[in-house]
Amino acid sequence: MELGAAVSVARKIAAEDLAPQAASVDEQQRWPEQGMRALRQRLGGLVIPKESGGMGHGLLAIAQVGEATGKACASTSICFGMHLVGSAVLAAKASGHQRENYLKPIAAGEHLTTLALSEPSTGGEFWLPQTRMERSGPGQLRLSGAKSFVTNAAHADSYVLSAVASGPDTPPGQFSCTVVDAGTPGLVWGEPWRGFGMRGNASRALDLPGVEIPERCLLGERGDEIWYVFNVVAPYFLMAMAGTYLGVAAAALEETRAHLLQRKRSRSNRHPSGHQVVQHRLGTMWARVERTRRLVYHAATEADTGGPEALLGLASAKAEVADAAEATVNDALTLVGGVGYGERSPLHRMLRDARAAHVMSPGTDMLRVWAGRALLDEPLLEG
Repeated sequence: MELGAAVSVARKIAAEDLAPQAASVDEQQRWPEQGMRALRQRLGGLVIPKESGGMGHGLLAIAQVGEATGKACASTSICFGMHLVGSAVLAAKASGHQRENYLKPIAAGEHLTTLALSEPSTGGEFWLPQTRMERSGPGQLRLSGAKSFVTNAAHADSYVLSAVASGPDTPPGQFSCTVVDAGTPGLVWGEPWRGFGMRGNASRALDLPGVEIPERCLLGERGDEIWYVFNVVAPYFLMAMAGTYLGVAAAALEETRAHLLQRKRSRSNRHPSGHQVVQHRLGTMWARVERTRRLVYHAATEADTGGPEALLGLASAKAEVADAAEATVNDALTLVGGVGYGERSPLHRMLRDARAAHVMSPGTDMLRVWAGRALLDEPLLEG
């Protein structure tokens, strides 16, 4: 499926499956099963290579599909985005076994995956796991530790984890990635996380009290985790979030314009859209969303093609989107007035969801630092 067709499918699913459920997903704080099923079945293989049955798309597709889904429901968009990021990690250095048992089922719309990288003890530095991985027998690995804020928790078919190797002959700091099947014995899920926003992403903690997995679950080679993080996880993760929150900003702009036009039609003598201040604010909102969209798409294209500004674009895109989404929803609330503050107003949900863009790691401040370090030819992780 070509990119334009994939985005059209995403928009159709967003209109028919995501938007009608968005309010109840938020209110009931439930995982969006209907929307996720539709996305998985039609677009689950978006980033899986064509030779494994997928569509073979990259970061631009992540951004454009994310914008389409984010306009309808940010929670569902992030849930699907984490599936796409996990899929990209699985595909990056897939073994024959992994192609048959993960990539092909994902491409067929039969398998949902997700990330489990964050940990309680590492905060936003998700690339420094404390979860331990050790050899427990011939062809067997043991995982001991805890993960936090796992999106799609207890709903995915597999989880992409990071761990640090341990053992008497293991060099310090040898970080690796593995995939763990949902049915693996010993996985212990925490209670569902209840949040201010993004209420439908089914986020939970995961305890790994010496969980045994086959060695064939190792992704790439031992010690490849840092390579995965900066070549696959970070780019795809940043674009999944940037696309989603760009969608939130665009939805807030559309909601505001529709409200003002409706007021204009219903009150011909006095209506807010006739005031220059309102017109100025709405024009400013449009410009903010559009320039942010152009940055996001440029960053995705630059990274897809290996351009020199890929790192700058990726870091700045998510940071700019976080600012744009929050500012645009705030402006929307100002222009819509009291109606927008109602508990069932979509802007109520959008504001809570948009604020999470700053929090989701890498946070906005860290991304600004990364951009500055890149401009100064400084290592990202120093200092």
